[in-house]
Amino acid sequence: MPKKIKCIRVPKRQGEKALVLASKLKVVDKEFETQKDPDFVYIPFISQPQEDGLKTLTEEGVSYEICTRSFKERKKPKASLVELLETELPPHLLASLPHAVDFVGDIAIMEIPPELEAYKKIIGYAVLKTNKNVRTVLSKAGAVSGTYRLRELDFIAGEKKTETTHKESGCQYRVDVTKAYFSPRLSYEHNRVASLVKEGETVADLFAGIGPFAILIAKTHNNVKVHAIDANPSAFEYLKTNIRLNRVIGKVHPFLGDARQVVSEKIVGVADRVIMNLPEKAIEFVDTACNAVKTEGGIVHYYSFVNASNSIETIENRFTEAVEKAGRKVVEVLSSRMIRETAPYEWQVVLDVSIR
Repeated sequence: MPKKIKCIRVPKRQGEKALVLASKLKVVDKEFETQKDPDFVYIPFISQPQEDGLKTLTEEGVSYEICTRSFKERKKPKASLVELLETELPPHLLASLPHAVDFVGDIAIMEIPPELEAYKKIIGYAVLKTNKNVRTVLSKAGAVSGTYRLRELDFIAGEKKTETTHKESGCQYRVDVTKAYFSPRLSYEHNRVASLVKEGETVADLFAGIGPFAILIAKTHNNVKVHAIDANPSAFEYLKTNIRLNRVIGKVHPFLGDARQVVSEKIVGVADRVIMNLPEKAIEFVDTACNAVKTEGGIVHYYSFVNASNSIETIENRFTEAVEKAGRKVVEVLSSRMIRETAPYEWQVVLDVSIR
């Protein structure tokens, strides 16, 4: 609700100077927003400013009048997670609060360290308070593992659910975070690869999941064909849902099954570009990618991990050897880059490689 308080009215041409001076003199009431009209600037000031302060404005050549006007209160900044929990947690544990939270649709997923396990419900409700769009808070109960790249998640607070709709780069993705792999941290990578695709290309996404690469490529190009493959039946059902949801039917062609079998039976030698986002096992499918690429050659986006025991150079050499073993040749490593840290001293990396 607006509130009538005293203010100083200054000509608009002197507004910036007056505001700077008044702030330095500490006479501005910062609980209210400064106002403007075509001719004047209205600066709210504290109810009993020091007369010397206002006198200084005159000495600095600022023309002003004291008047009364209705002002809106400034919106108070939202309290941070740490601020909300300062009185709820022992002080020595505040430093252990998770700094990274994954937001998938209206679900927040965080990693609760062992020392905070007894406080996870309190932390969960604080996350709900600090993020108005979040309805559910889950905690990671294990690492990503298995053929389908899933992890166990524990419910902490909010609405007890694991299915949501995630929005990213103009696309919508329906997903159950316990049944299909999806990482919002790969948003930049989805956009990067999509931006490299040229009109008229055929793309093979060997481990498509719910479709973040395939659907964005189809959504941002008029003339492309994307073969999207995944072995996880749940991810495949969400992939089909998301193809319909994003209106890319006929541009994205979904396949359920092992990438080796699908490529060998249905898409040999058709791809200008192959996406291999399965860092844990992509090396085992290099021959499949080579099988999918056109005879004259194409581009492979190969994902892997580097850690203390290997390097990007090691990954490049290993990939090159696998390509040669499959009867193809690496023409050029177009790009190699680290994407994100996935564990202490471990990073996900991507190679963009031209092969023929």
